[in-house]
Amino acid sequence: MTLMKKIIYVLCLVATMAVVSGCEDTDGAGEKLGKQFDQAMEQAKDKMDEMTDQAKDQARDALDKAREALDE
Repeated sequence: MTLMKKIIYVLCLVATMAVVSGCEDTDGAGEKLGKQFDQAMEQAKDKMDEMTDQAKDQARDALDKAREALDE
C-alpha cells in the first residue's frame, strides 16, 4: 500500500468512527420533536383532567343548590 492510500484509509476510518460515535450520544431532530410532542400531550392531558374535575365540582355544587332550593 502506498503512503497516500494508507493516509486516505486512516482518514476514512477516523471519519466513520466519528460519525458512528456521534450518532449514539445525540438525539436527532425527529427524536427531539417527538419528546416535545409527548410533553405537550402530557401537559394537555393534565390540564383536561384538571378542567374535568373543576366542572364536576361545579356541577355537584349546582345540583346541591338546586336540591336545597326545592326543599325550601
